[in-house]
Amino acid sequence: MYPAPSPVVTRHRPPPVGVTGGARGALGEERPRRIRRPGPPVPVGSRWDLAGEGGERLRVALASVQRVCPDFTPARVLRDADGTVVLAGMAGRRAAVAKCVLDPGERRGERFARELAVNRAFLRHRPPVRVPRLIADGDHTLVTEFVPGRVASPQRHPSLPPAWTDLRATLATVRRVNAWRPAEGVFPDEVNHAAQLACYQPFGLLTDRDLSDLRTLLRDACGRGEPPREFGHGEALPPHVLLSPTGPVLVDWASAGWRLPGYDLATLWVALGESPLVRRQISQSAQAGGRPARDCFLINLMLVLAREIRRCELAVRRAMDRPGSASADRSGGTAPGEEKRLLLRRLHDDWALTRRAVRAAVGTR
Repeated sequence: MYPAPSPVVTRHRPPPVGVTGGARGALGEERPRRIRRPGPPVPVGSRWDLAGEGGERLRVALASVQRVCPDFTPARVLRDADGTVVLAGMAGRRAAVAKCVLDPGERRGERFARELAVNRAFLRHRPPVRVPRLIADGDHTLVTEFVPGRVASPQRHPSLPPAWTDLRATLATVRRVNAWRPAEGVFPDEVNHAAQLACYQPFGLLTDRDLSDLRTLLRDACGRGEPPREFGHGEALPPHVLLSPTGPVLVDWASAGWRLPGYDLATLWVALGESPLVRRQISQSAQAGGRPARDCFLINLMLVLAREIRRCELAVRRAMDRPGSASADRSGGTAPGEEKRLLLRRLHDDWALTRRAVRAAVGTR
């Protein structure tokens, strides 16, 4: 457990009586006044209010945060969904973000435990990119520093492509992370792709031929030894890229670990369906290492696409079950779930394109 240090509080000394300007030096010269600089900005979110329906949840979350970080003072609620509350405020004199898991189910608890382990490891093994520094943790609670900036896009799959400069900076940051080689045994290993591929077969996403082709590519990429590995963020999506004044910052490291090379690039490629030029650059970057790198990139594409198609199908199903989902809004808006259906159609098009690329790669063996 990492407790938060208590800030040092200094008393304000009033200026001498009769002095209207700055303080006088030993030779009578007037020293310039000290200008108090404003503190770090606090992220924008919903207003802090304990009287609403979620007031009890916020009180429980705040009590958990203040147990591990007594100096934390809340200011905003950034998120309150899926059993997780994210608060913004001040930890002493530093702007901070506190994340509290109120309903730690099996999967959510495992994900939070990994995120906590990665943030602790970053204290000893600093990555080549800026990450929010850990302030305190414990009791299903994580407090990190707040980094001012804006996300590359609030959407997992942006319907409007982000600016080219933002995407180029994001791609460069992801490549720096992938080129990093931390010490062995520090971060988890996620290279059992054969088991991950098999778990999507019951949903009808992978046929027997698809599995056979992907296993062929995986076998050739591994050769006679162990599969190649590359450290990655695990969810290099636009909402997890914070564009700060000092450069891009990657947040939410719950899926970080060792994977097949090209996993982060495949994640970006799938997310940026409305940015064909960036997609082309990602593909060229992923295939720069020759045929083994291309095969790993194709395997990762199939994995990421299967995951995103499954997520989107569940979202469309939930939207269709809501009242009023059968017709569009009379004001001219789209019906609930229409954007998800359009996204699902695009993901299936990408799936067909990737399947043809996999079969072409296997056909050249």
